[in-house]
Amino acid sequence: MSQSVVKSAKADAPPQRKTPPGRSLQGHPWLTLLTVAVGVMMVALDGTIVAIANPVIQEKLHAAPSEIQWVTSGYLLALAVFLITAGKIGDRFGHKSTFLVGAVGFAATSAAIGFAGNIEMVIAFRVLQGLFGALLQPAALGLLRGAFPVEKLNMAIGIWGGVIGASTAAGPIVGGLLVEHVNWESVFFINVPVGLIALALGVWVLKDVRAENAAKSFDLPGIALLSAAMFALVFGIIKAPEWGWGDVSTLLFLGGAAVLMTAFALWQRVAREPLIPLSLFRSVPLSAGTLLMVLMAFSFFGAIFFVTFYLQNVHGMSPVSAGVHLLPMTGMMIVGSPLAGLAIGKLGPRIPIVTGMLLTTVAMFGMSTLDTGSGTGVMSLWFVLMGLGISPVIVGATEVIVGNAPLELSGVAGGVQQAAMQVGGSLGTAVLGALMAAKVTDVLPDNWAKAGLPPVEGAHAEGLNQAAQLGIAPPAPAGTPQQAVDAMASAVHDSFVSGMSLAFAVASVVAFGAALLGLLTRRGSTDAGPAVHI
Repeated sequence: MSQSVVKSAKADAPPQRKTPPGRSLQGHPWLTLLTVAVGVMMVALDGTIVAIANPVIQEKLHAAPSEIQWVTSGYLLALAVFLITAGKIGDRFGHKSTFLVGAVGFAATSAAIGFAGNIEMVIAFRVLQGLFGALLQPAALGLLRGAFPVEKLNMAIGIWGGVIGASTAAGPIVGGLLVEHVNWESVFFINVPVGLIALALGVWVLKDVRAENAAKSFDLPGIALLSAAMFALVFGIIKAPEWGWGDVSTLLFLGGAAVLMTAFALWQRVAREPLIPLSLFRSVPLSAGTLLMVLMAFSFFGAIFFVTFYLQNVHGMSPVSAGVHLLPMTGMMIVGSPLAGLAIGKLGPRIPIVTGMLLTTVAMFGMSTLDTGSGTGVMSLWFVLMGLGISPVIVGATEVIVGNAPLELSGVAGGVQQAAMQVGGSLGTAVLGALMAAKVTDVLPDNWAKAGLPPVEGAHAEGLNQAAQLGIAPPAPAGTPQQAVDAMASAVHDSFVSGMSLAFAVASVVAFGAALLGLLTRRGSTDAGPAVHI
């Protein structure tokens, strides 16, 4: 093993550039970017492709609605709980080996899900898949942090973000085609060849970069406290819409999360080698970037959750058609992320982040004005603004968090960035979902009566309300006049759109708050310090 010492990421070019031409491409910055992008592509693709397959999985495996919910919730819970610990594993054992284990594990568990014969096994392997996905994402950011000098890191993260946007965009379309023309298992089998490519590239290209002062041991009490706190927080958020925000169970989980997080913070002050040194958050830009990521994910993922229901249930689109209609947004994310990297390189992150969140605010407000008859043109306008606005925020906030962390904590910083996004997205979906449900419950009876329909009571009323929260018009009894069928659909769709409008209006306020927070950010400037290149 050869060693070279790099005094500063800003002063010295990455040592892999000293490799004589033709001898080895290991450690090449742009090939490193290609490799980690292929690996993270699996995680991004999985985030949207599985949602398309869920209805078919429920039908084929005879799963209850609560069970099919855990196909998604189990994965997200494992991902959120393990992300920061996974980042620490990368800092301790090297991001290359952590990335390779994550890629192999993600592909293997994907294959296992495809071969699972019952819903219980699907859920169990989805949890394992989330754990391996958590290894991939912080390791990818740690590898980029080590491979690129500070002044080029934003461009690398921009391209990395573009790959994530492209994978997210491809998910509904690829998922719809696979489910329609092959089977639901193929949605998971597609990860196997991608994982093998990531493994082959990783063995050939990746080169570990570790700081000499990286932690030599694990903070096991800290890991236990943080994992328990994250579990209580995310599980409480996931179950709150079902239990009710004022329910004792919800309050116990969320209160328990606060207590455990306080205990974790106190322990970090006295631990010999803490999991997350609290000094990390003395950096105002890093702290602001973390909170910015939470607010961005709250507004974006929380509100955009309803768009698929709007397109499919209100406008009657197929999953593939809905995915195509979302391309203006995801397409702008693909194009906008590298452009955001360039802009951040020239201007620093503050102006692009604030501008991006203001564009997102306008887009969210515009989305709140949509109705049941809104056409493709007006929807595409707001989708384009959304994609252009969110790109510099994701790229800029990521660069602010990872770039302002010391090299020996780059994995932890990557875990913090991803955990902030997961918590913000889960919280946004739950809170905005609760607001939407309350609005639908409030306006549905009046819309139903205005349509001249007979009142619905008891269990039928509750079923109608639940369906309306998804924009689903209930099936009419045989022989019902078409005029009455249309009136029922109109009442349900109008109620759904009222709830969606409220959710987007609240999301726009949160987005504006995030724009103000963006004023506290600045370019990553932390000295990398001594590093060992293996």
